Parts: sequence; structure tokens; C-alpha cells
Amino acid sequence: MLVVHHLNESRSQRLLWLLEELGLSYQIKRYQRDPQTMLAPASLRAVHPLGKSPVLSDGELVLAESGAIMEYLVERYGNGRLIPPVGSNEHLRYRYWLHYAEGSAMPPLLLKLVFDRLERGPAPFFLKPLLRAISGKVKGAFIEPQLTLHLDYMESELAKSTWFAGNELTAADIQMSFPLEAARARAGLASDRPHLIGFLERIHARPAYQRALAQGGEYALAKD
Repeated sequence: MLVVHHLNESRSQRLLWLLEELGLSYQIKRYQRDPQTMLAPASLRAVHPLGKSPVLSDGELVLAESGAIMEYLVERYGNGRLIPPVGSNEHLRYRYWLHYAEGSAMPPLLLKLVFDRLERGPAPFFLKPLLRAISGKVKGAFIEPQLTLHLDYMESELAKSTWFAGNELTAADIQMSFPLEAARARAGLASDRPHLIGFLERIHARPAYQRALAQGGEYALAKD
């Protein structure tokens, strides 16, 4: 039996979506973030040493990392679904976007989240102006230009086809959902990038996505 170790408000939501698209049976073991730190509970380390989510159990096999899990599920259980034919240009694009999501798109989004929290977080009153100044400088000089660069790039790529790998939904689109949802919530993704907004509207309307939300529980990033 497939078991998803599911952390609320996390990347594991897109794993539930993939499983629903594939029509696979699975169980969910739920974990809650600490409301103060927003970190995963220590109990996740009993499943995987890093204590991160998602983690997938398939019998005695335990897999971490979203991309690796998605590749495993599609290749073992997909029966040709959600993956372009090997050797095609679409397959190359599929591989690229499957890894781009975490390797390139997420780092500037995570940096923005960290520095936003640095500005708002608790600190002695005499340090707050310094922390705000440092955060503002880093965001203005590096983080925000990187976010603009990546959002413009993704917008231009989606202008070429309906989905990231071509004109059919693939697991790469499921992988790309999280950085784009995070960008809309935290990094200014808006209607001036209509192809990206259209992508989010299309995925949120999919029945399998809606079923995954019902299974996974509250997921703020899904709100249009």
C-alpha cells in the first residue's frame, strides 16, 4: 500500500494530486506544522532522517524528494500516463521542468520567505531597523531580480504550449504547481503574466486536484 506522509501546507499536496490523477489507492499519515515555527514535527524523522515532507512509503521502500517520488510513481504505476514518450522533445522538456521546479524556481522563493520573516520576526527594538535594512538590500539587489527573471522566463515558455512539456498535462506540471502557487502568494505573480495565471486556473479546476484538496485538508496556496 502506498502511504503519503503528508505535512499540512506543504509540497506533499502535489503528491496527493499526482496520485489522484493516476487513480491510485493510497493512505495518508498526517503531520502538523508547529504553529510558531512552521517547522515539521520531529516525528517525521522516524520516517526519514531529514524530517521533511513529502515522504512516500511503498511497502518497505521509503522515498523522499518530490521529483524522485513523482518519477517513481509515474514510471512504476503510470502505464504511460503523465509522461511523454521517451526520445521525444516533449520528454526532454518534461525532465527539464520536473527538476527546474526545485532546482531553480524554488531557491529565490525560499530566500524571499526567509528574509520577509527576518523583517517581521521578533528581535530587540534597537536591531529591527538594521534587520529591515539588511533584508531590504538583499531582496532589492538579488532576490527580487531573480524572481522577476524566473517568472518572466516561465511566462514566455508557457506562451509556447498549453503545459510545460507540451500540449498534454504531465507530472512536470504537477511538480511546477507548488513554486507557481507560492509565487502568487508571496512573490507578486499576478494578471500581468496571463499564461502563468491561466496555468494555475486550469490546474485548480481539474477534478483530480479538487479531490486531492479534499484528501489533504487546508491548503492556503490553492486559493485563487
